[in-house]
Amino acid sequence: MPEFSTLLRRGIRLPPAGWALAGMLAFYVLAGLFGRDPWKGEDAIHIGAAWHVLHYGDWLSPDLAGRPFHEPPLYYWTAALTGKVFGWLLPLHEAMRLASGVWVGLALMGLYYAGRELYGQESAAASPLLLAGCAGLLFHAHDAQPMLIALAAYGGGLGALAALGRKPALAGTFYGLALSACLLGTGIAPTLPLLFIAPVAWWLAADRAKASRGLAIALAVAAVTSLPWPLLLLAFEPARFHGWLNTELAPLKTPFSFTGAGRFLSMLPWFAFPALPLAAWTLWTRRQALKEMPQLLPLAFLLLTFLMLALAFRPREIPALLMLPPLALLATPGALTLRRGAASAFDWFAMMTFSVFLIVTWVAWSAMALGWPERLAQRAVVLRPGFVGHFDLLAMLVGLLATAWWIWLIATAPRSPYRSLTHWTLGFTTLWLLATTLILPWFDYGKSYRPLAQAIARALPDNHGCLAERGLNDTQRASLAYFVEIEPVAADSTAGKKCAWLLVTGDSKPELAAPDGKWTRVWEGNRPGDRKEKFRLYKR
Repeated sequence: MPEFSTLLRRGIRLPPAGWALAGMLAFYVLAGLFGRDPWKGEDAIHIGAAWHVLHYGDWLSPDLAGRPFHEPPLYYWTAALTGKVFGWLLPLHEAMRLASGVWVGLALMGLYYAGRELYGQESAAASPLLLAGCAGLLFHAHDAQPMLIALAAYGGGLGALAALGRKPALAGTFYGLALSACLLGTGIAPTLPLLFIAPVAWWLAADRAKASRGLAIALAVAAVTSLPWPLLLLAFEPARFHGWLNTELAPLKTPFSFTGAGRFLSMLPWFAFPALPLAAWTLWTRRQALKEMPQLLPLAFLLLTFLMLALAFRPREIPALLMLPPLALLATPGALTLRRGAASAFDWFAMMTFSVFLIVTWVAWSAMALGWPERLAQRAVVLRPGFVGHFDLLAMLVGLLATAWWIWLIATAPRSPYRSLTHWTLGFTTLWLLATTLILPWFDYGKSYRPLAQAIARALPDNHGCLAERGLNDTQRASLAYFVEIEPVAADSTAGKKCAWLLVTGDSKPELAAPDGKWTRVWEGNRPGDRKEKFRLYKR
């Protein structure tokens, strides 16, 4: 008890280290993973593909709702494994979503070691805190998302490359594993920057002979761990192999897009805050040493990643995640060398911003669960038609604990170069936990396809046989497969033309109309909270 009371008075020691740092990062990784259905979009798609692997035991080639899904398999393997291991304890989709927590944890760990190798032990904790504090990552770190594997590979790969001239065997092994994980997890394009940065790391290494041995080990490890899957796929399912390869190579055949490059850049001010301005501060303060490894390695990797994105990806948030690990590394010295006035301003901005948003979250919860303020409660229903809030004691207790933790953190954090960064990252995490606990039913109501899938299943007889679909996207098909184990076939396929049941979706009469007069409408509905997206079920 005396030790506990001392901790309450003293607060977290800064810089955080050991179990304190591990606990802070675990808090970030776990906040927001639980308590919700697969959400509309990528979350539902990737959980649906992982469910297919686990349900049908098809580990060689992922499917999505019974159709070929030409994606690398590593995320679906890990999600199926976490589903198998933790499915007895958690709802299956939450157990599978734990795979995202595993990969985010590895990304933060890899960046910690990269920061330690490049900037020293005292600066190491800043690198994962900067990555975790980026607004763009928080919004996607808790979804089922294969791109998180690339983050882990980038963090671990950069750390290994920084140590290549000092520990060639160990660094080469981890760099080879990073290459393999990136290829098997996210494909060829995201692996290219990690591969092309190797000559830069070799050139910057203190001992190039050792670095050469390390790179040789890395290539051997990467070949041994990554080649078996595509070779087995080619041997047993050549059509699937060529479909995957064509999907991987297609983006690399497109010309460089200046428009796409500009849009990726335009995302960064909010997506990579606060890493972006702190990285710029690093470059300014260390402008005389830009050719040295601590600056040049992450900077060169950032430029290679940016060029790859402009070449191979449409400007979206998910691929933009790949720029965050090198930015967080580059920002590490800048975060710890801010002038006193700037550091104090950043600290006050973090404390005030997240304190205000925590209050707003509690007011929103009160409106939804208690009906006060009344006008806000009415507005919540307008935005989610049909939503009915309810009081959840466990959610309220978790929210109170999170709020108390935030107040304690503000009151006890000692003065340190880490103070503002700690307040920013943990404030963001606390807000996310509070939002995904107190307001989760409102979010879930608008983003889950569970009620719709169950309504469709009730409208079909038990032995309905083949169901054709027209207009359904990947999210809708994945949700049908996961929630009610219905995998409709395409209406224009050979099998679909023989089906006696047809499910269509759209937001206009022509899209919802039956193909001809032989079909009879037996059901119509929509997802709760979305009246534009309608569904109709027909019987022939």
